[in-house]
Amino acid sequence: MGASKSVPQKSIHEFTVKDIKGKDVDLSMYKGNVLLVVNVASKCGFTSTNYTQLTQLYNQYKDKGFEVLAFPCNQFLKQEPGTSQEAQEFACTRFQAEYPIFQKVRVNGPDTAPVYKFLKASKRGFLGSRIKWNFTKFLVDKDGKVIHRYGSTTPPLSIKADIEKAISEN
Repeated sequence: MGASKSVPQKSIHEFTVKDIKGKDVDLSMYKGNVLLVVNVASKCGFTSTNYTQLTQLYNQYKDKGFEVLAFPCNQFLKQEPGTSQEAQEFACTRFQAEYPIFQKVRVNGPDTAPVYKFLKASKRGFLGSRIKWNFTKFLVDKDGKVIHRYGSTTPPLSIKADIEKAISEN
């Protein structure tokens, strides 16, 4: 399932992703920040809890060098059926998300976004490297290295101690 695939990049900062308008975003702009990278969906049973708590975490730690990077994904029961712009509008309107929401990506399979290949190669989960469901979360340190992976059922607020530790480290 791609678990043994080698990824040449050593840091998330080596990637460029697309914003919701299709413009390149160089993730090196986040050097020195702790990141929580999440594959999001608007029509999932985990949507309300995750978006609410992601917004709370972002608001609590954004001034301390913390960012949430949200990647809409429609791979799990087609629970993110709209456009990237619709996903952003949903999150910003309903959950007051102020963190970046990028263009829709694939997180599994042959068309997996390169940044997700890196994340999955860095921290395996319950199903090996494969993403099991919406709202899988990767905590990335200030140097761009993945330090933790959390499943869909892990509420974002339950990882506050890990975020605080990563923020406080050099």
